[in-house]
Amino acid sequence: MGRKVHPAGFRLGVIRDWQARWYADKHYLEFLQEDLKLRQAIQSKYNEAGISQVEIDRQANKIAITIRTSRPGIVIGRGGQRVDEMRQHLENLIGKRVQLNILEIQQPELDAYLVAKAIAEQIERRISYRRAMKQAIFRTIQAGAKGIRISCSGRLGGAEIARRQTMHQGQVPLHTLRADIDYGFAEARTTLGRIGVKAWIYKGDILPEPKVTAEVEEVTEEAKAAEEVKVTEKPKAAEEAKAIEKAEAVEEAKAVEEAKVARKPSAAKAKAGESKGEEPPTIEEERDATTQAGEVPQEP
Repeated sequence: MGRKVHPAGFRLGVIRDWQARWYADKHYLEFLQEDLKLRQAIQSKYNEAGISQVEIDRQANKIAITIRTSRPGIVIGRGGQRVDEMRQHLENLIGKRVQLNILEIQQPELDAYLVAKAIAEQIERRISYRRAMKQAIFRTIQAGAKGIRISCSGRLGGAEIARRQTMHQGQVPLHTLRADIDYGFAEARTTLGRIGVKAWIYKGDILPEPKVTAEVEEVTEEAKAAEEVKVTEKPKAAEEAKAIEKAEAVEEAKAVEEAKVARKPSAAKAKAGESKGEEPPTIEEERDATTQAGEVPQEP
């Protein structure tokens, strides 16, 4: 009992980054109080703007504040008028230069704080907590989440005894460090007391990027160079093979012509012998004649 860890703090340095990025030795207490004042001032002034996260980054004598909101139009105002007013208010509050950056949340259904706040607002308007929780689960799953868990605790439905009601769908692996789990908490202030709403949303795993060493890069460069050499050598080899085939074909044609020329005198002699009454030469005599002429004897 009671050994529960904040999902964001549990993953700091693994897949999560700090919401306040600065370091201080002597002025730590002063900077921490300034951060708390800035966050409270922003949340109080833009209570209906759907602000989910406020990131603070200190650079020398300037403070850069990034506000993540689902309704940037309310924060910015017409022509950036409200942003200028808010910047002036924050500078007067802490006495330092402030730079405001506004970022829009593309899918509010996947932000745990906004989901919990929407349920708390519905409970304040006397809507059934079961209906509010079921609708939030349905919208979040439809938006692409892999799992969600919502817990409401307090005097639910105006009961005399406080209790806790939990609903979930999909998977929410709280012990997996690489699991991208967003956590949000909001309170509904009703006439019978406060009702706390917690939301956990599992969006998937964030896998570490593979580290590419210098050796692997060298190997890939060598492989690329070898492939380029092969690609350039292939046309040359094909041209050489074609030239060899052409030379062989020319030589064969010449040999055939020479054989035809050598056969013509023997045929003329045979015809002359027949006319004179001589016997035609035998196959063996023809072979001897062809071998003497330097030809390869052919079988009849």
